[in-house]
Amino acid sequence: MPLKNDLILRAARGENVERPPVWLMRQAGRILPEYRAVRSKLSGFRELVATPELACEVTLQPVDLLGVDAAILFSDILVIPEAMGLPYEMKSGVGPIFPSVIRNEADYKKISITDPRQSLDYVMEAISLIKTKLENRVPLIGFAGAPWTIFCYMTEGSGSKTFSVARRMIMENPALAQRLLNDIAEMTADYLVAQVEAGVDMLQVFDSWAAVLGPEEYKKFALPGIITITERLKDSGVPLTLFAKGAHHALPDLAGLQCNTIGIDWTIDPREARKIVGEGKTLQGNLDPAKLYCSHDEVRNHTLSMLQAFGKGRHIANLGHGVYPDTDPEKVKTFIDTIQSYKYAENA
Repeated sequence: MPLKNDLILRAARGENVERPPVWLMRQAGRILPEYRAVRSKLSGFRELVATPELACEVTLQPVDLLGVDAAILFSDILVIPEAMGLPYEMKSGVGPIFPSVIRNEADYKKISITDPRQSLDYVMEAISLIKTKLENRVPLIGFAGAPWTIFCYMTEGSGSKTFSVARRMIMENPALAQRLLNDIAEMTADYLVAQVEAGVDMLQVFDSWAAVLGPEEYKKFALPGIITITERLKDSGVPLTLFAKGAHHALPDLAGLQCNTIGIDWTIDPREARKIVGEGKTLQGNLDPAKLYCSHDEVRNHTLSMLQAFGKGRHIANLGHGVYPDTDPEKVKTFIDTIQSYKYAENA
């Protein structure tokens, strides 16, 4: 059956749309009391990720409660290292912690590429269940972390402001770093292909820690893995979004890859991003999440300014990064309603 709302897919492919579609990074959870109610009954975050019925429930919540134009699979980018043999823990108020890390050749030999259809079967089950429960209302977005971002966690062992351990490895042992990055890229490409097979309608690759690398290091260590992924997905039939947070220097390189959409954060003007990327890609973003702390009228005005900066067409409205957990859901609704009331013909 055809999708009842395929606006985001048409926008990603550069087709004519009557208005920009809208969804939010980290929309599944965080701000919704209904999500917190589900989470409160569980032992922890990883139980929610690994239980298809619960992952389905919280994936659908923002579609039902906020009216967004797409659902995004509730999961975590760190399922990839776990599937490769490097489990993690999610500590409240701290974030992800890896009891074991990859720092040398001996550590590297302990991990391996696995078949995500088996090692991450619970993700595939969740996708199948979500697609059934969505009843073709809106598309489902699948995702993964970019190889460099996953590499950061696997070597550092936790979150970091600088990821100096990861950066030290690419300087001191670039050969080992390249092998690990290549393995992550292959595993991630397999994983995203499996998500398509399971039924997702669109994909996004998050390079959350792209900005800790300079332009030269990004080209050498981060970009090759993304190229591996885009090449594997170019015939998948689903639109692909690449988002390298904060790495404005990477925009020309990303724009040259086999993808439909380039995500941008709030630290670059959409008009400048359009000049860099060109007319051949859709842009996604880019309201500063902090602007949702403003009054409803200010949120509305900020949102309209963002829409006008992107111009007509080839835009998927979003925040410049994930919605902050203490954001008022009613302000999020104002953001969404403003976008869904915006018509290109009326604002030409």
